[in-house]
Amino acid sequence: MTTQKGRATRDRIIAAAADLMYQHGVAGTSTPAVRDAAGVSSSQIYHYFADKDDLTRAVIAYQSEAIVSHQAPLLARLDSFDALLSWRDVVVDAARQQNGAGGCPLGGLSSELSDQHRWAREALAAGFGAWQSAIRDGLAAMRDAGVLRADTDPDRLALTLLTAVQGGLLLAQVQRNTDALEVTLDTLITNIREHAGGASAPGAIR
Repeated sequence: MTTQKGRATRDRIIAAAADLMYQHGVAGTSTPAVRDAAGVSSSQIYHYFADKDDLTRAVIAYQSEAIVSHQAPLLARLDSFDALLSWRDVVVDAARQQNGAGGCPLGGLSSELSDQHRWAREALAAGFGAWQSAIRDGLAAMRDAGVLRADTDPDRLALTLLTAVQGGLLLAQVQRNTDALEVTLDTLITNIREHAGGASAPGAIR
């Protein structure tokens, strides 16, 4: 059974690896670099992780959880367009703090690993799926509250928003600003709001 100290050590290794892989990629991150960044021994790393692939799996799960846990509280309270715009601000501000550098942690891992390893592609797909589900749950709450039309498809809309975020973050990484991310999300949210102006519920959208 893993002790509390052991879990803390394992978590420290994952956090250090996640930071290094975000900055340098998986291929550019060595086990000695993770060891030094985490302040542990090589034997400790291999005590918790069978190999680098095993550690990378843990990093994918870590990044997925970090994204969802950061956004989920806002998404769980979606009850208006103002709340949806607040979520938009969280996404944009996170990218703005880095001037777009680094892009999306999951997006970067996807670009590097998806075509090389099936296990990585599946783990990343699960991570994006959890992110989409969090957005979907928020949109479903808006629909149930009457803010969105009753025939709104939260799954389809959540996938559209997640795709917009990913494309915007990629351009932010290349252009080193959040202009594309902001324009994309603002345009999408505005179009969603205006699309169903004739809906029965005030402010409802499809």
